[in-house]
Amino acid sequence: MDQHIAEAIGRPDLIRLDDRLICLRFETMKVVSALAAVRHLLDTGVVRRGDTLLDSSSGIYAYALALACHRHGMRCHIVGSTTVDHTLRTQLAVLGATLEQMEPCSDLKLDQKRRVERVHEILAEHPEYHWMRQYHDDIHYLGYRAVTDLIRDATGGDELTVVGGVGSGASTGALARYLREDSPGVELVGVQPFGSVTFGAEHVADPEIIIAGIGSSIPFDNVGHAAYDTLHWISFDAALAGSVDLLRRHAVFAGLSTGAGYLAARWERSRSPHRTVLFIAADTGHRYVDTVYARHREAVAVDALGPHTVTSQAELALPWSRMRWNRSPAHSTGPIRP
Repeated sequence: MDQHIAEAIGRPDLIRLDDRLICLRFETMKVVSALAAVRHLLDTGVVRRGDTLLDSSSGIYAYALALACHRHGMRCHIVGSTTVDHTLRTQLAVLGATLEQMEPCSDLKLDQKRRVERVHEILAEHPEYHWMRQYHDDIHYLGYRAVTDLIRDATGGDELTVVGGVGSGASTGALARYLREDSPGVELVGVQPFGSVTFGAEHVADPEIIIAGIGSSIPFDNVGHAAYDTLHWISFDAALAGSVDLLRRHAVFAGLSTGAGYLAARWERSRSPHRTVLFIAADTGHRYVDTVYARHREAVAVDALGPHTVTSQAELALPWSRMRWNRSPAHSTGPIRP
C-alpha cells in the first residue's frame, strides 16, 4: 500500500497499442524524479525536513516538486512559467507551495530566461534555500531505475527503441542509461520542438509555440547528447495531429509532447520491423483541452505525415524533420546516415 498519493501518481502504466508499439503512460512523470531526488537529498544530509526547495518550472515539475515536498515535510518555492494554468496554480496553493509566476509573455524563450534570473535573485535573498536544478543535477535520473525494471520485465529489453521528449534530459537519458546496463543495443530517439537550442534547432521558428517541457532556450547539463541515436523535430501542428490520433485510435488522453512522441514512435516502428518501440506519455491531456483537443477537427491524418530526412541542422524544416545523431557529443552531428 502506498504511503502517499505521490507514489501512486508516479507509478506508470505500460499499454500495448499493437504488437510492437508500447505506451509508457504517466499521470505526471516528473513525480518519479522529484520524489527520488528529494529522498536522496534527505538521506545524504544535504537538506533537512522543513527546508525550502526552490526551482523553475513550466508546469509539470512544479506539481511534482510540490508533491515531493508535501510527502517529505519540506517547503516548496516555484518560479513558474507563464504557461502555468489556473488548475495548477490552485493545486499548488492548497498544497502549500509558493508560486511566483512570470507575467504573460508570448516568447517562451524570454520566459525561461526570466525565470532563471529570478531563481538567482531569490537565492541571493535566501541562501538557505536549496535549488533543485532539475535541468542540471543528475539526481533527477535516480527515480527512473524502478521504471526501467518495469520496462525490462515487460519487454525483455532486447531489440527495444525508446522514444521521448528530450526536455531536461533526465527521463530519456536515465531510461537509456539503465536499460543499456543489460541491453547495450537499446536505441534512444529524442523528440524536440523547433526553436530549441538543445540539438541546434534555435534558427527554425515554429509559428505556434515551443512545446513546453521538451525543448529549451538554454543549455541543460542533464542532457547527455551522446545517449541519443536519432532525433525528431516536430511542430505544434504535427504534434496536435498525433495527440488527437492517439486519443481517437487508442483512447489515450495525453499531453502535446506525447502526441509528438507518438508520431516519432510510429515512424521508427515502421522502419524497424524487428524492434519493439516504446514511447513516453509524460502527462495527461487535461492542460491541452482548449489549445489542442478542442481543435481536433483541424488535425491532419497522421498517415499523411512523415519526416523530412536531414543530415545537418541547417536542413531542418517544418513541420517534421528527422536526423540520425549516432550517439555523438554535443554540438556535433557525427557521421550521419539517413
